[in-house]
Amino acid sequence: MATLTEAPPPLSPTAPETGPPRRRGRLTPYWLLLPGMLWLLVFFALPMVYQASTSVQTGSLEEGYKVTWHFATYWDALGDYWPQFLRSVLYAAAATVMCLVLGYPLAYLIAFRAGRWRNLIMVLVIAPFFTSFLIRTLAWKTILSDGGPVVGALDALHVLDVTSWLGWTSGDRVLATPLAVVCGLTYNFLPFMILPLYTSLERIDGRLHEAAGDLYARPVTVFRKVTFPLSMPGVVSGTLLTFIPASGDYVNAELLGSTDTRMIGNVIQTQFLRVLDYPTAAALSFLLMAAILLMVTFYIRRSGTEDLV
Repeated sequence: MATLTEAPPPLSPTAPETGPPRRRGRLTPYWLLLPGMLWLLVFFALPMVYQASTSVQTGSLEEGYKVTWHFATYWDALGDYWPQFLRSVLYAAAATVMCLVLGYPLAYLIAFRAGRWRNLIMVLVIAPFFTSFLIRTLAWKTILSDGGPVVGALDALHVLDVTSWLGWTSGDRVLATPLAVVCGLTYNFLPFMILPLYTSLERIDGRLHEAAGDLYARPVTVFRKVTFPLSMPGVVSGTLLTFIPASGDYVNAELLGSTDTRMIGNVIQTQFLRVLDYPTAAALSFLLMAAILLMVTFYIRRSGTEDLV
């Protein structure tokens, strides 16, 4: 009986399991990345490799093309079409500046002054996306038509005299001029400028404006010292999202311009689909990509911000 009534000895604490960590949990992020990586490999990397091999080929469509490592195609393409390269950069830069000038006040209004109208204005900003890019561009042919109200107003204000002197228009005609191409680029890519700017401005703490006001800073000083520096991520993102696609665009120059306003995108499209000179077209594509990559890298480093929205 004494033996039965004795308390059992205390159990020794069990040691924690020291087995290998669960590899399934460690591999989960990689499995989630796999679909995106496969998509980039199939639809981006492989076409890039194919175009790279095409750019160093020689031959013809009838005889066939062979990889002969003919890098002179790059120099020939650059020497023949450097005016289109320069024109594309100028048009894209002008459209980017116009988008920034028009988009920043509107983004500022939506972020700080729109109130209950904010959602409505945002819908109006993205409303052009509800229609085709081609339809939006064709609409500008009617807006800028000869003898139309827009051209008449610009002529009455003597704006066309200044633009003609600069070489952006031809007399009292706007269509088939550089101004028409830049207007089309500005309209089509303006939402890509407004949305990043609005996102960046909305993240600014309003108490910073109040603190600047308490320090007797003028509104212009508040904007220059507080608002604009804090919105630089949106400025950089918006300018990149506008400049990169605008520099390679060919629809606006095709529909609103003329042979004198052809951009490098028009040349690439012609070489691929009409001339059927695939090596030259591929070389021009890689030259455009390299030029944009260099300019974007330099711009990001000079912008003074590492945060992009």
